[in-house]
Amino acid sequence: MKSLYLRIYATVVVVLLLFAAISGFVFERHLAQERARNEQVAGERLGAWADLLQRSLPGVEALPEVQVAALRDWSQRLRIPLALDDATGRRIGASDSFERRTADGIRPFAFKLDDGRTLWTLRPGALRQMSPNARANANAAQPEARGGPVRVAPPLPWWLLPPGLPRGAGLLVILLVLFIAVAAGAYPVVRRLTRRLEALKRGVEQFGSGQLSHRVVVAGSDEVAAVGASFNVAAARIEALVQSHRSLLANASHELRSPLARMKMAVSMLEDATVPQRERLKREIDKNVSELDALVEEVLLASRLDASQEPLQRDRVDLLGLAAEEAARVDAVVEAPAQAVILGDERLLRRAVRNLLENARRYGGGDIELRVADRGAAAAAFVSLSVCDHGPGVPAGMRERIFEPFFRMPGHAEQAGGVGLGLALVKQIAERHGGSVRCESREGGGSCFVLELPAALAAR
Repeated sequence: MKSLYLRIYATVVVVLLLFAAISGFVFERHLAQERARNEQVAGERLGAWADLLQRSLPGVEALPEVQVAALRDWSQRLRIPLALDDATGRRIGASDSFERRTADGIRPFAFKLDDGRTLWTLRPGALRQMSPNARANANAAQPEARGGPVRVAPPLPWWLLPPGLPRGAGLLVILLVLFIAVAAGAYPVVRRLTRRLEALKRGVEQFGSGQLSHRVVVAGSDEVAAVGASFNVAAARIEALVQSHRSLLANASHELRSPLARMKMAVSMLEDATVPQRERLKREIDKNVSELDALVEEVLLASRLDASQEPLQRDRVDLLGLAAEEAARVDAVVEAPAQAVILGDERLLRRAVRNLLENARRYGGGDIELRVADRGAAAAAFVSLSVCDHGPGVPAGMRERIFEPFFRMPGHAEQAGGVGLGLALVKQIAERHGGSVRCESREGGGSCFVLELPAALAAR
């Protein structure tokens, strides 16, 4: 049985069947015990009545008419059918109720009297063994007795004991009907649950076949819905990661063409070039090699930061000292009113600061300012590092896009070069440290790039 819903449904049905069987067995056993107890009580009662009648009925020497009159009188008093045979087995007389009920096929119960006669009667509850029509006739023809009319037990409902079936068979029919009803009601519930699981399975298969934009429908608030929501979140992350890698690969291969083409041209010109030209071509080749090396390094670092989920190495890093070292490379002015020590990966943090400074040098002119500040209360402190330039600035509509991989503002690639990965790496490094980076406009013109690290990484 491969289908999950069939296995679940079969389990429910089997458990229900076992419950019905055990319940029927226990109930039938209880009925048998009650029946035995009732038989015992009825036997004791009949024995007491027989002893009473033996002492109350006329003796064998009395005339048959006298014995029959006394028998019928006691039948009305005790409200039970009675009959009397002599010692030879010949019927002396019987009450009307006895004759009617024995005519319907009910077997009487005999008591042997001490004088040899036989007293016949019916067990209490014998009316329940009669057919509905015979029982109605017996109730209608029952004579009035002392103290009011004779009352017999009402018939049991048809659904509890169907006509013509013994008590045990009636119970089995009831349990069978209950079993069928519950089994039929459980099927749509089980099928609805497994249908949602099948839909989730089809969604996973579609996503696995390459339809990365496919999402499953989330309905309800149970565990199946939670699995569907988790799948959609994971699918969105995977799609974004794959798209990022595709974009990275496509842009990287595009950016590699320019330095490779320049190197190929420079190499082809070396053989016929003069000595001064050769020196210039060699410098061009070295520059292109350095550009290729930087591009490959940045692509590998961006890919590693995207794919790696391992926690970063956490060391105490003097952000002020690190910033001062990198600022010296581009002659930037450092302002640091407070000492700033954070926990993080020094190599990545150095790369982020260097990229910000290189970006300001390339696009923002010669005057660069670097500020390190430790602001906020003890419960909400953060360390910020700002790199400001005096360049043309970044339009408001592009302040978010400049952190996308390979995005460059129009005209900047031709003027200053670069491949558009520097700021994207800064954003990745900041986010891996639990921080953020943003671009702001600078008073008096230019831009400020602010790198912030949260309080959880601050160490005073």
